[in-house]
Amino acid sequence: MEKTLLLNATYEPLRIISWQKAVTLFTLEKVEILEAYDRMIHSVSFSIQLPSVVRLLRFVNWHKDPVKFSRKNIYLRDHGRCQYCGIDLQPKEITYDHVIPRSQGGITCWENVVTCCIDCNRKKGGRTPQQAHISLLTNPHKPKWHQAFRLTLGITQMPESWHDYFYWNVKLEE
Repeated sequence: MEKTLLLNATYEPLRIISWQKAVTLFTLEKVEILEAYDRMIHSVSFSIQLPSVVRLLRFVNWHKDPVKFSRKNIYLRDHGRCQYCGIDLQPKEITYDHVIPRSQGGITCWENVVTCCIDCNRKKGGRTPQQAHISLLTNPHKPKWHQAFRLTLGITQMPESWHDYFYWNVKLEE
């Protein structure tokens, strides 16, 4: 089913939402429709084209909100890579490791949890990286911005109507 790109009032991409959510926001007069798919949708009282890109009418300062501590956001922060050996991992292959183990007083927080492959997690065990003679590739930190807004769609799968709303630093080729 088609998705809709939600832009801030400043035309900055915020997130990808369902077309149903976009229509709801439109009927509540919270967004304007900038781009639409060819398909029409009908209700009892009106018909409109399926929204492809909508823009909020009021600015939302989403940068001020703290980034939620979650497994998904740790995965995004660490770019899906084991922080000990550096191999790229699929979400199902990842474990999460406390750099300073909880058994040694470590806490569950941004600065103490990293993504890790199963082999490195076994090798490290309940020890610190120094005790296990391994090192971290990067020091864990709390992200300063929401990394969750990364396009997971391939460029060829992205609707053509979205292209004008992203700032590319590379030339797109077919």
